[in-house]
Amino acid sequence: MTVSLEQLRRCHFAVDLGAARTRVYVKGAGLVIDQPSAAAVNSRSGALIAVGDFAERMTGRTPDYIQVVRPIAGGTVVDIEMAHRMLRQLLGDKTRRALRRNLRLRAAACAPHGADPLAQRAITETLVALGARRVELVDTLIAAAVGCELPVDRPEATMILMCGAASTQVAVLSLGSIVAAERIPVGGDAVDHAIVQHLRHQHELLLPGQSVRPLQLALSGNGITSQGPAEAEIHGRDVVTGLPRSVRVDTAAVRHAIQTPLTGVIDGIGKVLRDCQPDLVADLAERGIMMVGGSALLPGLDQMLRQATGMPVHIAERPDICAVQGLGAMLEGRIEPLVLNPLAA
Repeated sequence: MTVSLEQLRRCHFAVDLGAARTRVYVKGAGLVIDQPSAAAVNSRSGALIAVGDFAERMTGRTPDYIQVVRPIAGGTVVDIEMAHRMLRQLLGDKTRRALRRNLRLRAAACAPHGADPLAQRAITETLVALGARRVELVDTLIAAAVGCELPVDRPEATMILMCGAASTQVAVLSLGSIVAAERIPVGGDAVDHAIVQHLRHQHELLLPGQSVRPLQLALSGNGITSQGPAEAEIHGRDVVTGLPRSVRVDTAAVRHAIQTPLTGVIDGIGKVLRDCQPDLVADLAERGIMMVGGSALLPGLDQMLRQATGMPVHIAERPDICAVQGLGAMLEGRIEPLVLNPLAA
């Protein structure tokens, strides 16, 4: 996935295919699409009914013949045809016609760190189906680091923690390249699942998918730290009777349930640090960790990481769109190429 800035400047649009949300940046127009990676399909006829926000709201509320599918999992396209249909519908006729005016349409896309050739090919084929004649793949970690304005081109270490829905990626960057990185199969979905299972086992309550986020927001402020609120009220369905029921949830128990999946994230950070040279680790002790990705907004996660690592932890201003913003900056030519021998100038 080594691609030059010159090649990226020739691209006309960029796509960040995330497990939770899909984002599209069009050169000269900015971020034009920021929608959930979901599509509602009529299983009888195969017709596409809805995509994005509307399809997301239909989750768990449809008759049997309508299915809400997610063609992207962990940053990897698992259903090329459905991903193409979803992107085509999200872009709309007007934007697609504008893009197709370019005789040799080029696209850029984020790819997870360490993505295998099959996963890279799936992303490429999805964009080729939209009309792209050439697709440039950029490591998601580098794109996100550029998007949150980390000094990745300098000879000093910066650490980025990308908290996605399906996985968490952590890397140390220096001189525009990744020095050490780790992909952890724990993300926001794992945290949601831990909350759902806790309520099912401890309170015999089935929690709708749309209620997981409100419970996390109820932990707002200090969130998953011990300084958060003592209780939160949550609504769901009784496992035994099937009737609606509300319970007062002890947030300390919820915090304990969340700790289990988040332990894997801390272990991954430790592994990356062990793979780095001491000079780079010394830089990180001062600069700390930059958190990006939608799950970086989990209340109190930054405090937990700060306590576990003893390092400063920062959250990007817009952590959810850092990757696509980084791609956009490369497309627009706002990033200067790295000069390795300035004395020769």
